[in-house]
Order: sequence, then C-alpha cells, then structure tokens
Amino acid sequence: MDEKDVRGFIKREEFEQTSVPILERVKAPLEKALAEAGLTVDNIHSVEVVGSGSRVPAIIKILTDFFGKEPRRTMNASECVARGCALECAILSPTFKVREFQVNDSFPFSIALSWKGSASDSQNGAADNQQRTLVFPKGNPVPSTKALTFFRTGTFSVDVIYSEVNDLQVPAQISTYTIGPFQSTNGERAKIKVKVRLNLHGIVSVEAATMLEEEEIEVPVSAAKEPQKEAVKMDTDETTNVSSSGGSDVNMQDDKNTSESSGGGTENGAPGVQMDTDAKAEAPKKKVKKTNVPVTELVYGGMLAADLQKAVEKEFEMALQDRVMEETKDKKNAVEAYVYDMRNKLHDKYRDFVTDAESEELIAKLQEVEDWLYEDGEDETKGVYVAKLEELKKQGDPIEERYKEYTERGPAIDQLSYCINSFREAALSKDPRFDHIDEAEKQKVINECTAADAWLREKKQQQEACSKQTTPVLLSADVKRKAETLDRLCRPIMTKPKPPPAKPQTSPPTETPAPQSQASDEQQPKVDTEMGDQTTDADAQATAPSSDEPMETDKPEDANPTA
Repeated sequence: MDEKDVRGFIKREEFEQTSVPILERVKAPLEKALAEAGLTVDNIHSVEVVGSGSRVPAIIKILTDFFGKEPRRTMNASECVARGCALECAILSPTFKVREFQVNDSFPFSIALSWKGSASDSQNGAADNQQRTLVFPKGNPVPSTKALTFFRTGTFSVDVIYSEVNDLQVPAQISTYTIGPFQSTNGERAKIKVKVRLNLHGIVSVEAATMLEEEEIEVPVSAAKEPQKEAVKMDTDETTNVSSSGGSDVNMQDDKNTSESSGGGTENGAPGVQMDTDAKAEAPKKKVKKTNVPVTELVYGGMLAADLQKAVEKEFEMALQDRVMEETKDKKNAVEAYVYDMRNKLHDKYRDFVTDAESEELIAKLQEVEDWLYEDGEDETKGVYVAKLEELKKQGDPIEERYKEYTERGPAIDQLSYCINSFREAALSKDPRFDHIDEAEKQKVINECTAADAWLREKKQQQEACSKQTTPVLLSADVKRKAETLDRLCRPIMTKPKPPPAKPQTSPPTETPAPQSQASDEQQPKVDTEMGDQTTDADAQATAPSSDEPMETDKPEDANPTA
C-alpha cells in the first residue's frame, strides 16, 4: 500500500473473540440440516468435513461441540466435491463407462400444484376457490413422476408453484399449463389424468394429459356351462388389467385392442370355446378408452421477446467489439514486428541491396515509429496501425523486392536454359525416336528455342549492367513465364506419338460349327485349309467369300441344313 509492505499480527484468542458473531452463525445450518433430515444428534454416526473453510480451528471446535464427536478428514477437502461432480457427469453421460455407483439425488425445493375449483367441476365439490396439493415435497427423489386425476367438463388450468417461498428470493409461481379443449362423449364430467414429471435436471412440467372414458360392449357367452365360466374369468382378468394400467400410454392400449380384435376367442394359443351357433346370451363388458388432451405451457420468469432480442443484439455488439480489439492488437503487433525485423535485415542481408542514404532514412523512420508505438500510439485504432504499416512498407518493399529477385533469378534462368537446350537438341537430333516428326515442325521448335535464347541473353546483359541497389530489369516471374510458354509450344510437338504400323491384310480365322445330330454327318461343313473357305454340301454351288471380307460366324446354325 503506497509502495510499502503492510503486515500485522494478531493472537488466535483475540481473533476468535472478535469473530464470535460470525462463528455463531455456523450452528443455524447444522440445526436446519438435522431438522430436515428428521434426525437427532444421537443418530449421527460420523461427521466428515470438506472445503477450505473447514480448516479453521474455531469451526472444527463448534462442530465438535454440536455433534459431540470429533469431525474426520478422510477425504480431500479441496477436491472431493469437484471429483464427485466429475464422477456424476461420467455416470450420466452415455460416452463414458464407469464403475456402477448408487447415487440418490433429491430435490431441494417443495413443488405444489394449484388449480381453481368450483361446485360443479372440482373434484370434491367444494365452493369456488383456489385449491392446491403438494406434488413433490422437499427431498423428493430425482427424477420422479406423479399422476393426478381431475373431473372436468371443459378446458382448465393448473399452476406449478413453490410450496415454500420464505427462503427463496424468487416469485412462487413457476408456470401455468392449460389442459384442453376436450369433450366427453356421454356429456358428463370427463376423467382427466394429468402426468406431472420432475426430470433429471430438476425441471417440473406437465408431461401429458389423458381423458379416460369407460365404454360398455357386449360379448357373446357360450351355452356350455364350463366354457361360460372360463369366458367370465377372461373378462374379469381383462377388466382388472385395464383398471390397474390406467397410467400406460396410448400406444400400449392400441396394441392390446389389436390383439383382442385379431385374436378373437383364443387364449394362450388354444382355440376359443365360443361359437356363433352356440351363442346363448350376451354379457356387458367395460372397456377404457384413452384420448390425448392438448397441453399448453406458459413459463414465468423468462425474458420477454423484446428484451431477448435486445440481449441478442447486445451480444453481437460485444462480439464485434472483441473482434475489433483482437484485430487492432494484431495490427499493432504487426507494426512492431516489422520495425524490429526490417532494422535487423538492413544491417544483415539487405545491406548490399540498399544505398547508404536509403538505409539511414529508413532506419530513422523505423525509430520514429517505434517511439510512437510506446508513447502516443499505445492505444490507437486499427486504421491508424494499418496506415503506419503501409507507410513503412512503401520504403521497405522495394528493398525486399531487390533481394527476392536476386535470390530467385538464378534458378529461374537455369530452368529456362535447360528447357531451351533440351528441346533444341531433340529437334536437331537424328534419333529414330523423332523420325516420325515432320521437318517443318522440328524447324518451328528450333526457331522458338533460338528466339527464347536471344531474349534471355539480351535481358541478362541488361541486368548485369545494373547494380544490386537499383530496380532489377530481369524479373524471375518473366523468366518463369517464358519457360512455361516455350514448354507449352514445343512439348506437344516433340512428344507426338508414332503412328501405329499398318497391319497386313489377312483373312480372318474361320470356325467350324458344331454338328447338330448324328444323322447329319454327311452334311457337315467342309473346310478348305488352303483357301480358308468353308462350304457345305447344300451350298456347294455358292461362291466362297473373298479373303478380305470377314465371315459371318455369329449365326452358325443358319449355315447348316436342317436334318
């Protein structure tokens, strides 16, 4: 403080005496935890402390006095909570495979459901008032699902609220769900089953609403006494299953109905005992019909659409500012790096490519920009740094260009010279590989090589007359372009493939068709090995085809007479 080291000393007794009002507040959370757990101090087997605050001796003394036993330190006080969170994340994630642990998660708040009742619509028939019921008490396991049944004639609403808001700094109302519209078929109050879910993330929502209606259907009963008992037993079992599985979804109910309609009177694979001819009487049977009811959600405490749009625009604005700041910092660093790099190169590899006057002027300019960076230019805009860098490059780029051309010009000239000599030697060569190339085309290659060689010699003489400190006359880019042009003109001529040799005209090979039967041996075709002609007894007077005309052998059966 004020460039002075400050330190002081205090005795432990004095420190604890001064901290008594704060230390006494430690007992309140302990008493609250025991009360919520429904335990007493005698029920506590051991006490484990975690967290850096547990290292304070005064707090350990309070814990010892409250529980009547010394707290233990078997876990890492600083890392055990973070390690536990990481382990729980791995357990919940489908990506990681970890050892199985039983984790019982509980909800720290109590959630109730509130709705408006009336004399005609409320479940208990009370007067018009606001009713509520506790759905998820404090400490309820997570996740959890509860089902509530309402009797209503039309659309109604339920509110999800915090049951206890004394310790909370938020409004009690969480959300409102509108259930409907729906209409009962019998005109009476419909039975609506509402499913409320507390998911793994601690979010309460009305998951679904279903309207349950009982319908009576008639099924034939067999005249035989014993089969009649069996049929009654089947009806009873089915009715029981429907009533006990009221919370199942619609898909399962549809599957069951399909099996009933397709299975008919079969049970466990045995043929049914009921026959149409044996039908004697009809007994009523109840069937539960389930209909999904629309549910509309309205969540409180969220941002309005206009506020949300403003927040999004503000976020984009801040992101733009961050990007501009980052780009400004990059440009400033580029100016600083250019100053140091160019100064070093002027004394090293650029020394032969710059005059003394140019070097002194540029070094003075670099020093001026460096001083400006650490004084007035410490906090400037991106455009100012870009302008400074361009100003320096106007003097430094010509020097860099001279050095670059000097280093790249030699390899480019060697490549062009090699290209000229290669094509010229090939065009003047008596190698049989090039005998098929026309002499006029060879002369064209020679002329192109001669012109390129003359251009290169002229440019080299002009460049040799210039010093390294002046702008070069012969550029490496021009030399490379000249080599590419020469290669594009000469390569197709010198790599022209030889024409294929002429094939001698010979008669095509003939094939003897296979005999069709044993009875036609005397009609088999006769092959004249000397002339290469094929004749048959039936076509002995026909004229044989010439040797340069291919034979039609794709249809051998046409050439043989039928038996």
